Amino acid sequence: MDLREIEQLRGELDAFVAEVFASVPRRDQRAKGNCYLRGLMLEGPRKSIQPMAERLPDGDMQALQQFVSQSTWDHAPVLRAIATKLSAAVTPLVWVIDDVSFPKDGKMSVAVARQWCGALGKQANCQVAVSLHAACDAASVPISWRLFVPKEWEQDAGRRSRAGIPDEVRHREKWRLALDLIDEAIGWGLVPQVIVADAGYGQITAFRHALAERGLDFVVAVRCDESAHPHDAVPTTPAWSGNGRKPAARYRTAASSLRELAAESGRASYRRVTWRTGSKGPMRSRFRVQSVRPAGVTTRRHARSQAPGEVGWDGVLPAVTLLTEWPTGAATPTEYWLTSLPVDTALRRLVRLAKMRWRIEHDYREMKHGLGLDHFEGRTWRGWHHHATLVTAAHAFLTLRRLDPKAPAPA
Repeated sequence: MDLREIEQLRGELDAFVAEVFASVPRRDQRAKGNCYLRGLMLEGPRKSIQPMAERLPDGDMQALQQFVSQSTWDHAPVLRAIATKLSAAVTPLVWVIDDVSFPKDGKMSVAVARQWCGALGKQANCQVAVSLHAACDAASVPISWRLFVPKEWEQDAGRRSRAGIPDEVRHREKWRLALDLIDEAIGWGLVPQVIVADAGYGQITAFRHALAERGLDFVVAVRCDESAHPHDAVPTTPAWSGNGRKPAARYRTAASSLRELAAESGRASYRRVTWRTGSKGPMRSRFRVQSVRPAGVTTRRHARSQAPGEVGWDGVLPAVTLLTEWPTGAATPTEYWLTSLPVDTALRRLVRLAKMRWRIEHDYREMKHGLGLDHFEGRTWRGWHHHATLVTAAHAFLTLRRLDPKAPAPA
């Protein structure tokens, strides 16, 4: 947007800021938030504080710097207000767990470390944040964020202090941060949807079990080498002589890989599904649904822990639904998802849910390239979360305008 378009929206933006920043106590802070949002939405190649301040008629670099990096306003109530408002407008079909990386030079920016950087596709010096999004086909909104703290920051008191990391914030695996985000959103009163995640989360058995224990349905990607038994496999208990410990029930055959289970019935068992229309036309492929029983030590321990105390575990592993994709021209199935939804769920619905991550990837591009999500140059914990919250607010404002049939489309 240019300055003229921004000024035409001032009335709407003022009302939006007054609503979602109502928890920010001081009027001058809310005014700086309004100014920062205009800076993020205003056209320009760089959305760090100095160039934004130079482009805005009322831009004050020092005031904006203080507001983002040092001011003590709490970002969580702002995110809650945005999520509550946008969830009503978006009517989400899924909650998507994802993470995003920010390449960084040096080692003093909060939580920076050499780790996998998705933005570069390799190990690199970067920050990583876990995020939760509410999404439908037409739009999505980030609900909340957690900056991942690498292990090397755990005991580095000097860097933690300089970056302002709260004492209670420690290293937690990304999948645990994802669960924290889900629990927080439910605590805000948001209605949970089917959880969707890529294999970085879906592959973690403990993550799937934690979702099930919360009563949440999920459709999560997994690797093809995940092991499982066919649904009709039955464990048996070896004969017991009466001496020693009674043998436990176990499956007589070894578990197979999901790749083997998905391909055993051949391509003819896969059905063609169109799940949405993209920029180049209908998006179609071939899919199959079957019931399987994931294996592995973690699964067995969890199943045993859930068994009634007097009866004990009968050795039967719990069943889940496996969705696989076998595109035309591929030699074997290429994509795999495990879901808690029943095996008789409509195939098109399962595919549509599994593929919903495209919406998040689309909106991440807007937040990064259009709204400067990765342009923040501060080094502190507070500053990073303030900036991410303000980018979320700008994205939410533009999303509301796109969803309003009476509003002209933003440039």
